[in-house]
Amino acid sequence: MPGVGRLGLVERTAPADLARLGWDTDAHVELLWSLSRAPDADAALRAVVRLSEALDTDWDQLDAALQKDKTLRGRLFAVLGSSLALGDHLVAHPQSWRLLEGSEDPEPALPSAAELEAMFLDCLDQNDGPATLHELRTLYRNRILVLAALDLAPTVEDEPVLPFAAVGVHLSDLADAALAAALRYATDTVGKPDEPAPTLAVIAMGKCGARELNYVSDVDVIFVGANADALETRVAGEMMRMASETFFEVDAALRPEGKRGPLVRTLDSHVAYYQRWAKTWEFQALLKARFAVGDAELGRQYIDALMPMVWTACERDDFVSDVQAMRRRVEELVPADVRDREIKLGTGGLRDVEFAVQLLQLVHGRNDEALHVASTVDALAALGSAGYIGRDDAANMTASYEFLRLLEHRLQLQRLKRTHMLPAPDDAEALRWLARAAHVRPDGTHDALGVLRKELKRQSHRVSRLHAKLFYQPLLESVGGAVELTDGMNAAAAERQLAALGYQAPASALSHLAALANQSTRRGRVQAILLPTLLDWLSDTPDPDAGLLHYRRLSEGLVDQRWFLATLRDESAVAKRLMHVLGTSAYVPDLLLRAPEVIQSYADGPSGPKLLDVEPEGFARALVAAAGRQSDPAKAIAAARTLRRRELARVASADLLGLLDVRDVCQALTSVWVAVLQAALDAVTKANTPPDGAVPASIAVIGMGRLGGGELGYGSDADVLFVCEPTPGVDDTKAVKWATVVAEQLRALLGTPSVDPPLEVDANLRPEGRNGPLVRTLASYTSYYQQWAQPWEIQALLRAHRVAGDLELGERFLVMVDQTRYPAGGVSADTVQEIRRVKARVDAERLPRGADPNTHTKLGRGGLADVEWTVQLLQLRYAHQTPELHNTSTLQALDAIGAAELIAEGDVDLLRQAWLTATRARNALVLVRGKPTDQLPGPGRMLNAVAVAAGWPEDDGGAFLDNYLRVTRRAKAVVRKVFGS
Repeated sequence: MPGVGRLGLVERTAPADLARLGWDTDAHVELLWSLSRAPDADAALRAVVRLSEALDTDWDQLDAALQKDKTLRGRLFAVLGSSLALGDHLVAHPQSWRLLEGSEDPEPALPSAAELEAMFLDCLDQNDGPATLHELRTLYRNRILVLAALDLAPTVEDEPVLPFAAVGVHLSDLADAALAAALRYATDTVGKPDEPAPTLAVIAMGKCGARELNYVSDVDVIFVGANADALETRVAGEMMRMASETFFEVDAALRPEGKRGPLVRTLDSHVAYYQRWAKTWEFQALLKARFAVGDAELGRQYIDALMPMVWTACERDDFVSDVQAMRRRVEELVPADVRDREIKLGTGGLRDVEFAVQLLQLVHGRNDEALHVASTVDALAALGSAGYIGRDDAANMTASYEFLRLLEHRLQLQRLKRTHMLPAPDDAEALRWLARAAHVRPDGTHDALGVLRKELKRQSHRVSRLHAKLFYQPLLESVGGAVELTDGMNAAAAERQLAALGYQAPASALSHLAALANQSTRRGRVQAILLPTLLDWLSDTPDPDAGLLHYRRLSEGLVDQRWFLATLRDESAVAKRLMHVLGTSAYVPDLLLRAPEVIQSYADGPSGPKLLDVEPEGFARALVAAAGRQSDPAKAIAAARTLRRRELARVASADLLGLLDVRDVCQALTSVWVAVLQAALDAVTKANTPPDGAVPASIAVIGMGRLGGGELGYGSDADVLFVCEPTPGVDDTKAVKWATVVAEQLRALLGTPSVDPPLEVDANLRPEGRNGPLVRTLASYTSYYQQWAQPWEIQALLRAHRVAGDLELGERFLVMVDQTRYPAGGVSADTVQEIRRVKARVDAERLPRGADPNTHTKLGRGGLADVEWTVQLLQLRYAHQTPELHNTSTLQALDAIGAAELIAEGDVDLLRQAWLTATRARNALVLVRGKPTDQLPGPGRMLNAVAVAAGWPEDDGGAFLDNYLRVTRRAKAVVRKVFGS
């Protein structure tokens, strides 16, 4: 007799258990070898011991049967080694083992749906009182036992493998039989002899409706009543209660209005609801609707009335947005830390298959009745036969789906609990059990556990890959000149499918696909491999049409760059990030066309995406150095533009991908402008230096506005002042004249029209505005500010900061203006009053005609101007006594205001949040539209794109706008309070 270790028995009690059963002799070798093949031999042995004790004197009958009936051995040991719950059931009902005995038929047939219903109704008729539910429960569990035994037996003995589809069909038939008994029971219990019997039709939904039910699953139903009166509602409620207590959980939440809606509706009420109120997901759910039990004629009328609506659902205005929202909700249901273990909702899981198949059915089902099937496996076969997906892809997806469903069944059988969670990767014993229970065999290289791990990885990857390919590979074939179109996926069908996937101009999208894939070169072949996945990622972006156009332009513009397609092919992180950027922004693609090397930095480095490897200070030094190597000012500016373009592309890409905080974005954009100003000043100064090398004056560039505050956005100009100081021995007039030439050339060179984002240098904040001299000496500025400074000029100086040129001169300028902007004793009450008057005028007059004051990010309610004016008013009033307010940054000044308790900390936070929210929105507007604008758009695709670009967690423009309005409304209340005090 073999040792227990060789039999797969590892528990210390195994020898004693074998002795107790009398299985420790050589006469039981064959029986023990069968036991050893059970998924968990120890669990099976323990259950047999308990079963022997429950049978008592009848144990000998089972013992003898096991020794002579190989089929019984295979079924019993497989069940006991796979399901603790069914082992408990057998111990509680020990005579049920006889249901597992073999027969002369090598492939015993399962009872038909009619035979199962007769069993349950006979059981109901033969029992009265409390015993009824117990007997029905036992009958249901016995039928599960028989099915599981046939399903599991091949793990122990060489019995035929039960087809996967047959398991789901039988479980659904079993559910129907149980529902029929529950409906009869409820009718007899609730109804009265003098009342007419209620007319109810029970519609099965979900997996039961599709006849692909799990071993443990809720059974989703919808009730249709002839009258929807109190009696029919009571019967339906009692049916649900009885079935849920006896068989399985019955869920009616898929009914119109969900749990808030009436449990029973008339047919007319159902039709009216679906015509007027139903959401896309409700039509998707109806794909699996099937009459189950009750009044067959009413059930038929329900199906006939509602199914035509299902096949026109894809024409609804909100179909695409609803589909995308459903995909996001499914993904968000699964915590990230267990996503790899979730075989239903995780990436590459069952829901990915079901969702893809159902979407394709909804898109093409109106024109092709062959797709009017409920089962996922049947739908895959129909889609493949009609050419909407490749036949090989359909077969591979079906194999992956059935494999994952098989694992789901085994996990649920273990304790008859609903679960979709694989064991933890480090739980080798649990995974080894699962492998054996799922018929996974060693392959000569790996044991069963190794094969399972390899297969899980392979199947998940295949589902993820095919998920995209199912949608897009046939589209590529439909535009391929060398590919013969099938009757299914013709051009019209391809356009329907693209429209359902979010493409608003499907004909244009098809032309882009044709241009990309219809190439006989290696590039065309690579594109054909890449495009299904790229298109899938693009469909999740706010504007897939624009994204596809941008991708085509990039591909054509980089046709000579072999690294481009190779990088997208080999580094999926780069490709996915690029698609997100292209489908969200009109600003970045143009930059990438002229700075394509930035795309390579989308890849991951040792510490994260390489986009973050550049420090703004290091970039600034590199730009100034590169420009400084050119002798011609125009060439120097061109070199500066090249590096600026690259840096703008890097910063904007990182921003869109959520890698940079808005503060970091503003700091980086400010560094770009400062570097460009310094490079331009150096180049023009060099060009205007006299032959003797002695320049007439030193020049400092003072940043004003957002440049001075270090808070530039993508659409910001550079507000500056030019200050000069004559070289010793040079009179002021000559110095100022020379410095003015330098400043004018700098502005002209930077302002030269270019395909890049503009470089406008604005000097209108200088003394006397546009009418004043472009450049003044430090002494002239000092004299002006001491004698003539207007309140608005004092306010503007709060943002003054040296940014380029002679930094020592710039520092002396700042020390000088401190006396004006932070005077001892503070600014006068008249100045404060004038600031308030000007603010009121700005509110009344400056908003552009037609702009919405609630959503204008700069001048609107609670927008940037409101917050900045409020901060600056507090600085004017209190900076003389609070040195921390000597700060050009709005956010840092707000921190100082809060620390000094000048206003309540809650008000400070409201202003801070409003500034950050408006800045994000303003930057996002430029990223999305490609040009400066301050007005948020109305509801629609553009607003959704702005929401995504602004870092809103969902592309829900409505929620983003609601948040913007709420934040700015609260900030406006603070603004009114501060300006009124």
